Amino acid sequence: TAADKETPARKQSSKASKIGTTLHEPLFGKQLANVKVTSNRLAGACFYVVSGHGGPDPGAIGRVGKHELHEDEYAYDIALRLARNLMQEGAEVHIIIQDAKDGIRNDAYLSNSKRETCMGDPIPLNQVQRLQQRCNKINALYRKDRQNYTYCRAIFIHVDSRSKKKQTDVFFYHSNKKAESKRLANNMKDTFESKYGKHQPNRGFSGTVSGRNLYVLSHTTPASVFVELGNIQNTFDQRRLVMDSNRQALAKWLMEGFLKDFKGRK
Repeated sequence: TAADKETPARKQSSKASKIGTTLHEPLFGKQLANVKVTSNRLAGACFYVVSGHGGPDPGAIGRVGKHELHEDEYAYDIALRLARNLMQEGAEVHIIIQDAKDGIRNDAYLSNSKRETCMGDPIPLNQVQRLQQRCNKINALYRKDRQNYTYCRAIFIHVDSRSKKKQTDVFFYHSNKKAESKRLANNMKDTFESKYGKHQPNRGFSGTVSGRNLYVLSHTTPASVFVELGNIQNTFDQRRLVMDSNRQALAKWLMEGFLKDFKGRK
C-alpha cells in the first residue's frame, strides 16, 4: 500500500519539525483542506480521532423546533475540527470515521446523512461489528505507528442522551486497565475545568472522569479516552453543539487536553 511506501520517510520526519509545511486533507472541505503546520508542540505524537456512530447509525437524536440533531453529525464536525487542530500542532492524525462530502461545517443544524465510512469501509449496522471495525482499524494503524511515534492516543467523541431537564458538562471515560488512559482523561478534565474557570467563572464545571469497561476502550491497543460532550436533549447543552464557535472551542480544548497530557508524559 501507499502507506507502506511512505513509512521510511515518515520515520525520519516524525521527530523533525513540520512547521511551515502545508498538509492537504480533503475531509476538512474545500475551504479548510490545506492545513498549515504552525507549531511543533505535538511533533512526535500520533492520534486516532473517532467520531461516534455514523453510517446506518445516527446515535442519539435531539430536537430543536423542527430540526433533528443527530449525534453522529455533531460528533463528526467536532472530530474534524480536533483533527485539524492537532495537525496544526505538528501531530500525525488518523481520522477513522470519514464522510467524503461533509467537511467542517458552520451551520447550526447539520444535515443528516448515512454516508460515513470507517476509512472507506462501509459501517456495519450490528453494534459489536461496528465497534470492532473501528478498533481493528486503530490497532492495525498503531502496529505501524508505534515504530515511529512514542506517544499514540485514541479519542472517541460522543454526545450523550438523557432526560431533557438534565444539563451535563463534558465528561470523560477511561479504561480501567490502562494508567495512561486514566491520566489522559484526568488531563482532559483539568483542561476543561481551567477553561470554564476562565471563560465562565461563575458557572463552575461539574464534568467527571470515571473508569468504564466500554468496548472501544478495552479493545483498542493504544491508550484512549471516551468523551461525552453534553446531553443532546437539553436546551442549554444543545447550544454547545449548534453554535459553530462552541464546536470550535470544544475541539480546541480537547487539543489542549492532549497537549497537557503529551507534555507530562513519562
